[in-house]
Amino acid sequence: MHTVWKGAISFGLVHVPVKMFSATEDKDISMRYIHKTCITPLSYVRKCQTCEKEVEWEEISKGYEFEPGRFILFEKDELEEISGEANKEIKILDFVNLTDIDPVYFQKTYYLGPGDTGAGAYMLLLDSMRQTGKIGIAKVSIRSKSSLAAIRVIDNCLAMETIFYPDEIRPISQVPNLPEKVTVNEREMEMAKMLINQLSTPFEPEKYKDEYRARLLDAIEHKVAGEEIQSAPEVQKTSVIDLMAALQASLNATKPSEAKVTLGADASVTIEPTTEKKPAAKPRARKTKEPVT
Repeated sequence: MHTVWKGAISFGLVHVPVKMFSATEDKDISMRYIHKTCITPLSYVRKCQTCEKEVEWEEISKGYEFEPGRFILFEKDELEEISGEANKEIKILDFVNLTDIDPVYFQKTYYLGPGDTGAGAYMLLLDSMRQTGKIGIAKVSIRSKSSLAAIRVIDNCLAMETIFYPDEIRPISQVPNLPEKVTVNEREMEMAKMLINQLSTPFEPEKYKDEYRARLLDAIEHKVAGEEIQSAPEVQKTSVIDLMAALQASLNATKPSEAKVTLGADASVTIEPTTEKKPAAKPRARKTKEPVT
């Protein structure tokens, strides 16, 4: 993996040299803007509106517009000095429980490998955090941006999650039309909890696939081959207005044992076994045409 940052984790007076690697990768399929008339890719041009010419990177600075049309400029080294990025330090401020942090705070994950020296200090921090069950809350500056971060253990590796500052999280009170306190029907609640229990399973990330990306790759292959793209069949949706009927239909559809669930008048739930099976869907043949020459 490509090293994106080098520095050290500090807690107390202990410094642990580390190298940072991106823990995730973007699997989005890259598309370019094309001029349909001549099938030419469009290019991004950094053009100055005043000089009316293309600007090279070495001529570019960052600026803050403090008044309309008036800017103050900052060079790269000035921003690095202000942000503290120059010291290349991940400074742990506190140790907390992971469950204390709401997932809304998390941004991006990085792996932290040991530096060229200090492997002993790296393992000391890793094992002590694993045994205490704590994670470190730290400050770090990457690419001239200061962030909070959570340092934790994943398998046999230290990982860093950049997290938002509290004032970057929008208050829930800004969400429109949140319901006030509503009395929930007990029968509906009982069935809703049954449905949740039926759909509950250990988290197995490998079973979740990016279906859109798979369909797009399939479409690309067929377009390259000059074939017609066959649209996926639309899923038939039943218009169920009654909440109780929707819950019962959901329970019947998700019961692993193909059991039929009904709700009695006394609000007790009964399960009646059934041997009825759904017929397997037949694969649809893809229509093709001769390649375009």
